[in-house]
Amino acid sequence: MVLSDDSTMLVSDATDYKGAPVDKSTTGGWLSAASILSVELCERLSTMAIAVNLVTYLQGTLHLPSAESSTVVSNWGGISFLLSLFGGILADSFLGRYWTITIFSTVHFLGSCLLALSTVFPMLRPPPCNPSLSNNCIQANGLQMAVFYISIYTVALGLGGIKCSVSGFGTDQFDQKDDKEKAQMASFFNKFYFFISIGTLIAVTVFIYIQDKVSRVWGYGSCSVIMLLALVLFLSGTKRYRYKACLGSPIVQIFKVLVVAVKKRNLNYTSNVEQLYETHPQESRIPRTCQFRSLDKAAIIDDGDKDTMIESGTPNPWRLCSVTKVEEVKMMARLLPIWATTIMFYVIHAQMITYAVLQASTMKRSIGTFTIPAGSFNVFFIGSILLALGIHDRLIVPLLKKKKGTLGLTKFQKIGVGLFISILSMVFAAIIETKRLKVSKSTSRAVSILPISAFWLVPQFVLAGAAEGFVYTGQIDFFLTESPKGMKAMSTSLFLTTISFGFFVSSALIAIIRKATQRGGHNWLPANLNNADGKLNYFYALVALLSAINLGFYLYCAKSFLRKKRQIDLAANAAANTL
Repeated sequence: MVLSDDSTMLVSDATDYKGAPVDKSTTGGWLSAASILSVELCERLSTMAIAVNLVTYLQGTLHLPSAESSTVVSNWGGISFLLSLFGGILADSFLGRYWTITIFSTVHFLGSCLLALSTVFPMLRPPPCNPSLSNNCIQANGLQMAVFYISIYTVALGLGGIKCSVSGFGTDQFDQKDDKEKAQMASFFNKFYFFISIGTLIAVTVFIYIQDKVSRVWGYGSCSVIMLLALVLFLSGTKRYRYKACLGSPIVQIFKVLVVAVKKRNLNYTSNVEQLYETHPQESRIPRTCQFRSLDKAAIIDDGDKDTMIESGTPNPWRLCSVTKVEEVKMMARLLPIWATTIMFYVIHAQMITYAVLQASTMKRSIGTFTIPAGSFNVFFIGSILLALGIHDRLIVPLLKKKKGTLGLTKFQKIGVGLFISILSMVFAAIIETKRLKVSKSTSRAVSILPISAFWLVPQFVLAGAAEGFVYTGQIDFFLTESPKGMKAMSTSLFLTTISFGFFVSSALIAIIRKATQRGGHNWLPANLNNADGKLNYFYALVALLSAINLGFYLYCAKSFLRKKRQIDLAANAAANTL
């Protein structure tokens, strides 16, 4: 009789909910990942049901001008994803991913409840427009806008906490030292984004229809119910999850390395390994690299460090850092050029839920007797994402595997393809807007719905969606695989800040263009998009031009990253062979 080795069934770096070693057969894997993915599905459904149609709520119910409505939505989206950085610090340093998801799912639920309640009471929204009056729409007052902002930014806080931890907690359910589970984790990223897309697809169809055709109360109330369901499903998997210990705040670690490097800036560089501080075991060490050499000084042991270690046995962490800690900071620094050159894509993404929706609201959207809600045109955006993922997995992967032996496009190729397609989406958007404005000039100003089909907007939604399918999956792969193990939540948060800064750049562009063009008396972005003097097409053309310039920078940065990575890998192999 052969006895099995129980140690092979344990995961060395994880515990169960009681803190005991975990058994692979009863914890983790796809069953646990499914409970976590359900949170992402419900969060996307709830958030996108609010986000995609928010601009029409601001303009149609709260009576804000189109440019101001677009800016409000862009700023809200930007802050939502920026808060993921705050959530990542909490997850890595104090709460852990499980409690971060639990707490912020509850916050998200409360925010959507408050938003639903704000649509119930008449005092919390302005009266409907009165066509018989010259100034027929009364804009929301201070109290009404305050309640609105509190509700949506409570949702934003919940979103920030959830987004930074869901993908990381999902990958925690797979043991990277087990070949079978490592292969399962590789497919987790595609399934993760598939769930995001499905949630968004349901949001822009069913939930937007409820908001527009039934009532906002039922629409936003449904978002609250969905988040409550997400919380219940997530908590149901508590006993099956694998938990990993908090490794401390990566932000603090980064500051320590920078502070120590500055303190020791006058020291000479050394190639003597004995003069460098290292405490990590051999198997978890990161070899020293030549890039960002100024940071290496943080690991040099000087006389003061020797005295401190003699007196206390351990060095002062604000005076000496290990080589591995320094190299982890270097790894994060290497991500920044790619991070910066993907921000511009989300400027285009912001247009799909702001100006593109406002465009649709001014055009014919009927199929027979059925009128499609303006926000629901994002179904073409989401459908294109799913189509792009399907084409990659079912056509590109088998083709490249057969010809080159690779598993599809690399993460850098995915991002590059996505950025190129996104430029085409803005080119088409500018062309179609030019056509729409021509119709507007020949139509009476009293007409709110122009005699032109909103389906002319489909190409820009489809192209932007296909672009996102490639960019998003390439980004999440890049930020999770190229970052240090102890900084996964932070790297996820860093990735999400590209979305955040994309929204902020969009708001900044709108503000700059409005200020610059209003001086000449030809406002490109008027309050009413049907104003014949508007030049939204010029704005789209400008975004396309900036995106083309950005693509050039991205290609340079990607090539440089790969070149440096090859040099580092060669140096690491050479160092390993000398041991």
